[in-house]
Amino acid sequence: MKQVDLSGIAGILFDKDGTLLRYDESWGPVNREAAHIAAAGNAEIEPRLLFLAGMDPVSGHTRADSLLAAGNAAEIAAGFVAAGSPLDVGDLTRELDALFVRAAKFSVPVTDLAGFFARLKARGLKLGVASSDNERSILETARRFGFAEHVDFVAGYDSGYGVKPEPGMLLGFCAATGLDPSQVAMVGDNNHDMHMGEKAGAGVRVAVLTGTGSRETLEAASDLCLEDITVLETLLPDRSFA
Repeated sequence: MKQVDLSGIAGILFDKDGTLLRYDESWGPVNREAAHIAAAGNAEIEPRLLFLAGMDPVSGHTRADSLLAAGNAAEIAAGFVAAGSPLDVGDLTRELDALFVRAAKFSVPVTDLAGFFARLKARGLKLGVASSDNERSILETARRFGFAEHVDFVAGYDSGYGVKPEPGMLLGFCAATGLDPSQVAMVGDNNHDMHMGEKAGAGVRVAVLTGTGSRETLEAASDLCLEDITVLETLLPDRSFA
């Protein structure tokens, strides 16, 4: 593990899927349903839609930094249409957004998120979630897993801060919490998160391996590459008396 100075970190901005939630367990069935919706009754094109969007229809593995791994509903919808879906991009985007909100009910967390967020908050840290999912889905996830009260900021692709890998979500977190980007750790499972952190000037970029990325795909763009978010908790300073 790299030696990284975390003493100046006062806030953490988490990605959601693949970071707070285990990607394959949470999103494998959802991705298949998304392709089913996009196929509009043509079962023959579902495997092609899945593959071109980034998921192997046989193994269920989703490629790092692919549309399904890192894209938002509008980007995924446009990709499905380009790959052969007969639906209108706008209509399909709305259907996918609704699907992704429903998917929060079946998500599998990496750890006890309520306890995890409560402990970080008790240490004096500002906390946020920035996802390529829609804002409603993030809020539903936070409510379901009991950490909504500990979050200072939430941003989805439709929240008005722009989309990953642009820096807007992280800069919005800083504006909401009064932090400088250099005081923020950006935590995510793919290079969109790492590049957003870099563009915004995040103090530390932390990659985790509970999503679609691997050490090979993430180490070059990250300052730390950890097995999961629970390792980060052991590395951060206690700011509860700061």
